[in-house]
Amino acid sequence: MDRSTSKAISSAPVGRRSILALASLPLLLAGCGAVGTNSVTRGGRSVSDIRVATYLTPSYKDLFPGIEMLVDTAAKADGVSVDLYDSGTLLNAEQSIPGLLQGVADVVVQTSSYVSTSYPILGVCELPFVNEGFEQIRRALAFDSPLSQLINETLRPRGLISLGAMPTTPEWLFTVDRPIEKPEDVRGLRIRTAGQVEGEMIKTLGGSPVSMSSSELYEALERGTIDGMVSYMGTVISRDLQNVLKYGTDAHFGDYSVDAYANVNWYDALPSTTQKALQDGGRMMTEQGTDHQVAVYEDEYREIIENSGVEILKLDQQQIALFRKATTPVLEWWKQKVDDPELAEKALKLVRSA
Repeated sequence: MDRSTSKAISSAPVGRRSILALASLPLLLAGCGAVGTNSVTRGGRSVSDIRVATYLTPSYKDLFPGIEMLVDTAAKADGVSVDLYDSGTLLNAEQSIPGLLQGVADVVVQTSSYVSTSYPILGVCELPFVNEGFEQIRRALAFDSPLSQLINETLRPRGLISLGAMPTTPEWLFTVDRPIEKPEDVRGLRIRTAGQVEGEMIKTLGGSPVSMSSSELYEALERGTIDGMVSYMGTVISRDLQNVLKYGTDAHFGDYSVDAYANVNWYDALPSTTQKALQDGGRMMTEQGTDHQVAVYEDEYREIIENSGVEILKLDQQQIALFRKATTPVLEWWKQKVDDPELAEKALKLVRSA
């Protein structure tokens, strides 16, 4: 392992969810031939032979095509080959960033909720009611937008570079027995959350955040182990949760993005043609991948939800204002996580003005 790679590993933070994943990485490194990498080859492979890993599966018919767009576009460049390892076959969700920094994969595609714990700047787009919702978040995260550039300026010293981002459609608050129409309705409920920002929001509203795999959700909702979940619609549909949920509050309770990350030292050592191939792929994922996701949401997912019997509750501006006020402490909590007041304010301004 060369000095530049070692530096990236030592400067990268490790969250609690990554501790167990790190323990299994030596075996992965040995199996993938990643030990002994340098700026010319990685495990005997040319730098233009790229490994892309994601835990997402083809069953995510809204998100997975965007990943394929990234891979297919990059692979069109002369001399560039790309292998896609999906469904956690190379790295699972918790291993993705540690594995990327240690050379198991060259690029990983990961949801920001897994990464923002260690890289809090990414949480700026996950905040509840931070702006008017999805379209504004999408503009903020556009390829080469000021916010995307600021995020990369922040990630680079810590070993990562983002190649592009697909923001998901807004996260709603889904429940089984109690409709959520005002902040007080969340009090006492056990709500599954997928990330720290969502969890802090639920705590701020008086509920109890619960962490569990999406594969456990159906049974947990059916048995009453949890009372609901914060989720974008794709998770509901992919797990048939519309069959056990009764209410869905349509408001911007949060958001996250599906991002492509590369090890910055590896990326900077690439030939310019290979860098451009990855940039073209990242732009394709960001733009047309998000277009595809929105089309699936509008043409298919929403109709499934509406026809399932789930009662959709649309908040008016007065109700949204109450939730925005009630969740203001989440913004202050996030600013403390960023630990750089000027950076946090700059990022917030870019999200709100997009």
